[in-house]
Amino acid sequence: MIESIKLATGDFWPYLVVIVIGFLPTEMWRSLAVLLGRGINEDSQILVWVRAVASALLAGVVAKLVLAPSGALALLPLIWRCTALLSGVIAFFAFRRSVLAGVLIGEAALITACYLVL
Repeated sequence: MIESIKLATGDFWPYLVVIVIGFLPTEMWRSLAVLLGRGINEDSQILVWVRAVASALLAGVVAKLVLAPSGALALLPLIWRCTALLSGVIAFFAFRRSVLAGVLIGEAALITACYLVL
């Protein structure tokens, strides 16, 4: 079966697998959440709780990446990882709470640190 998918899609079969297995199932739940969440007040207690849980999960993932990284990120000393994180947070607030600016500046700082240290 995989061979027939490879023949039909050429070199693009891995992308097709990512779309079918990764994107479409999650997109279904996102669309359902948008439909069901239309009538909910943004200041309701349930949404305040959901935002708090989402923020806590994100903070946990970032802390894990910075304090106990795996792979190539583990080669970079802790001080450089913390510096890149701090630069991203500063950029987030400096650019009027822009997530994009925070991520781009933090990533640029991380890449620069890797270039300088490794």
